[in-house]
Amino acid sequence: MLTLALDTTAEFGSIAVVRGDETIAELLLHAPEGFSGLLFREVDALLARQGITLPEIDLFAAASGPGSFTGVRIGLAAIKGLAEVLGKPAVGVSNLEVLAGFGSAPLRATVLDARRGEVFAALFDSEGKAIIDEQVIRFPRFLELVAEYEFEWISTNFEPFRTALAGTRFEAMPETLAPRALAGAIGRMAQKQFNGGLSGEPAAIEANYVRRSDAELLWREA
Repeated sequence: MLTLALDTTAEFGSIAVVRGDETIAELLLHAPEGFSGLLFREVDALLARQGITLPEIDLFAAASGPGSFTGVRIGLAAIKGLAEVLGKPAVGVSNLEVLAGFGSAPLRATVLDARRGEVFAALFDSEGKAIIDEQVIRFPRFLELVAEYEFEWISTNFEPFRTALAGTRFEAMPETLAPRALAGAIGRMAQKQFNGGLSGEPAAIEANYVRRSDAELLWREA
């Protein structure tokens, strides 16, 4: 199964072409101004370098979040549109669950900086089952939730969390630094989920925002 996978959920994103367990090509993208102006150009270029055309893609995949609201929407809209036009299946997968796949411990805490003093975080077991559900939360509060567990930390960047971990028992727990380019892992997980019976209906994909949008927060505060 040939899969095109996208991650546009953060300032650093990626695109990849995956076949089975093999990542044929993967490209890290830096888009501090957003992905809308470059995503399709970079996808076209990546496929052209591999001699692959869009109709040859069997499955489209994208990170469904959590992350930037605009970024999540761009990635999901892209794969939904491509899948609909080409009559192919599409799958959205969680960033946090994908991160857990880089670990090796029985329990794995995946964390991403959500800014505003908060993190996107969850605790998974080795099979990908959520022990503590994905949520946006103050990091010290997340530490309270995982206080009874022994686990491995996994993130693409640990620097935002160093201060909160200093002097606590969590500081000594093992850390795994996942790559910024997650599209290859997203593609492999999407294939696994689709082959396991997940619907590939593009319209069924939902964004995993976790946190309400800024517009909704401002509306509620008005």
